[in-house]
Amino acid sequence: MRLIEAFGLTGAWRWDFISGRQVWSSGLYRLLGLPEGETASYERLHGLVHPADRDVLEDAAQIVHAGIIGSHTVRLIRPDGTARIVVSRGEVFFSPEGRPVAATGVLLDVTDRERLAELHRLEQQRRSSLAQQAQVFIHTEPNLPPTEYGSEFLALVGLRREEVRADWLAPIVPEERPRWRDELPRLAAAERPFSVTPTLRLAGGGAAPFRMMMVPFRDGPLREGLARDGPADPVSWTVVITPREGEAELPPGHPSHRVEPAVAGCHLRAARGLLDWTLNDLARESGVSLSTVRRLEEDSEGPASRSRPHVLEALRKAGIVFTLVEGGMVAVARAEGDVTPPGTRSG
Repeated sequence: MRLIEAFGLTGAWRWDFISGRQVWSSGLYRLLGLPEGETASYERLHGLVHPADRDVLEDAAQIVHAGIIGSHTVRLIRPDGTARIVVSRGEVFFSPEGRPVAATGVLLDVTDRERLAELHRLEQQRRSSLAQQAQVFIHTEPNLPPTEYGSEFLALVGLRREEVRADWLAPIVPEERPRWRDELPRLAAAERPFSVTPTLRLAGGGAAPFRMMMVPFRDGPLREGLARDGPADPVSWTVVITPREGEAELPPGHPSHRVEPAVAGCHLRAARGLLDWTLNDLARESGVSLSTVRRLEEDSEGPASRSRPHVLEALRKAGIVFTLVEGGMVAVARAEGDVTPPGTRSG
């Protein structure tokens, strides 16, 4: 028990109902954030539980007189104000006559697990919102060609997962399949970011042009100067699928048509950062003055500025996509295949 409790994630308690004596392990004191030696009592432990969670736990009378104790997940507020999420489990011991005589329990810190689960839920919610509101799809592939699309994308193209796994070209219109059958594996072989622009079939009939951006990443740390002769870490791919013409490809009345008024100065700075452009670069590419670009990025010009469309057009031509997502927030992305180096603007 001492070895297990040394990780700081668990602690145990015991309560003898006949003598009234309660004992806490060293690990429980650490978990609760209390000095070891403080008088152990179930009421003290119960008082550290978040007020909104206290009704979940059994009170002292339920344990001592009714022999009731269960398994619960609750929040603890330590004396120093820090919060932890714990699983509480207990067991009551009975006399031969069926009377509760003692109880023991354990608390296990699951804060990291619960936070990870919450982050996963929020990530799934974000991806679902992007798919539904902006036709932007993001997923990870263990290798290429892509076949492990999310359910939202499969609904868009009207295919079952088994169909895509059997033929990775199935989402693409038939006339373009010979081109991408050769081109995509060739681009993937370099293990560098790239994008392709296939026309995808749609579930309701018809087709629409999309951009599929593929970004590789390694499952382990990159080796630089160490173990170069050993096997390389396997490469996975993040795939981002967006309408090729941005919001213009979406149905009339779609929320993404309201994206331009929502683009603020912070989004312009983010777009410029993605392109690695200076203020001078953006001024040159958009054909407006440096001071005007600076005012736009400081939100001093306002959405009605006559220079705003020129700046947005320059950024879009360089591969920036602005998308309106859940809650009216603006997502800023860069399409790798369309980046225009500063200083190459025609005219």
